[in-house]
This record gives sequence, structure tokens and C-alpha cells, in this order.
Amino acid sequence: MRMQAAPPSQPAPGRLPSGLRVYAIGDVHGRDDLLARLHAQIAADWRAAPATQAAIIHLGDFVDRGPDSAGVLDRVAGPPPIPGATAITLRGNHEAMMLDAVAPGASRQALALWLMNGGLATQRCYPQGVPERHLALMRGMKLTWEAGDYLFVHAGIDPRQPLEAQQESSLLWIREPFLSWTGPLPRVVVHGHTPAQLPQVRANRIGIDTGAVAGGPLTCLVLQDAGLRFLSAS
Repeated sequence: MRMQAAPPSQPAPGRLPSGLRVYAIGDVHGRDDLLARLHAQIAADWRAAPATQAAIIHLGDFVDRGPDSAGVLDRVAGPPPIPGATAITLRGNHEAMMLDAVAPGASRQALALWLMNGGLATQRCYPQGVPERHLALMRGMKLTWEAGDYLFVHAGIDPRQPLEAQQESSLLWIREPFLSWTGPLPRVVVHGHTPAQLPQVRANRIGIDTGAVAGGPLTCLVLQDAGLRFLSAS
């Protein structure tokens, strides 16, 4: 099969190694219906114009607020929509809250924090309790992944600190001063966590949480070489 790159819709603020295409998916929050549609689009996109190598990365917040967190976790734990692709699942702040809330001996405060932030919808998915396979999946999620000029992370980074000094709380929770930072960062940061109506493309970051659980689309950023484009499911 002849390999060719799908044409980018716009220049990207960074570059990937030649031959690598990255599909990065924003916050799902229990919308397994949208994730299924987006995975189907990714598979079709790859069939139409494959590259040499594919990486599919989910940026966390799989659970809470939406109707089928269990289905989302099963889907991301299964085979990727492109056979042979590298699959990366990053932890979001909602996975962190859930793990704290359901851990043996968890405090009332941890449980209350999770439930008040959408955990009740997740709890309904598990009338018999959260299965170990889902707990193990969340415990094993990475906090960051890097490729080329890009750093992929759930929330962002503290722009005042080098990458090696980043705190887990910043990677999972930060908004400011990261979102308003206009200076350079060690990598172009691809993140979710903070919803917006449209993807946010800046010189130093790309935000792809478009509020899928609140009626917006579920967005996938497609990066290849020095270009970017988007897929979405609604």
C-alpha cells in the first residue's frame, strides 16, 4: 500500500518525527457513544491515507458526569482503532479523584469530592462495585507522553517550572497561570481539562477539551509532520 500523509488543514506549532501520525483525544467523561464514533472516524482516516506509524493518545477524564464511564474504560483498554498503533492512556484529575474515593479506607472527604464532581454518574455504572480491571487500568495510566516537539498531558504544566520539576497536581489540575501564559514552554503542550467551544491552538499549547459531556463534540487532534487538523464526533 502506498504511504501518504493526509493533508493538514493548518500549520502546527510543532513538528513530529517523519512518518508518525498522532491522534490525540480530549476529555470523554462517560460519553462512550461519542468515543465509539470518533474511533470509527480515526480508523477510516487511517485507511484513507495511512502513514508509517500511528499513535493514539487519550488525554484522561474518561469517567464521571456522563452515562457510561465503564464502557469508556472498557473501550480504551481494548484494541486501538488502528491495528498495531501505539496506544497511550493518560490519567486525568477525575481518574485521580475516583481512585482516591474508592481506595480501601478512603476518607469521607475523598468520597464527597468525587461525588460532587460527577462521580455519582460513575457510581451508577458499578452497582456491584468497580472491577479490579478498571482500577488497575486507572492506576497504570501515565501522566505525560512526549513525541517530537509535543508534550501530551491532561491539564497542562506549571510554566514557571522545568519539566523535570512538574508536580502531579499541576499535570492533573492546573489552569492558571498555564492557560494565559504567552511565553515559550519547554514543549508545545497538548491538553484537555479546560473546556472551550472550539479547540484552542496557540504557539505554546493546543487545548482539545470541547465539552463533550455538556453537549459539545468530542474532539481528536491529528498531528503529522508540521501540520494539524481535527476530527470530531457529536
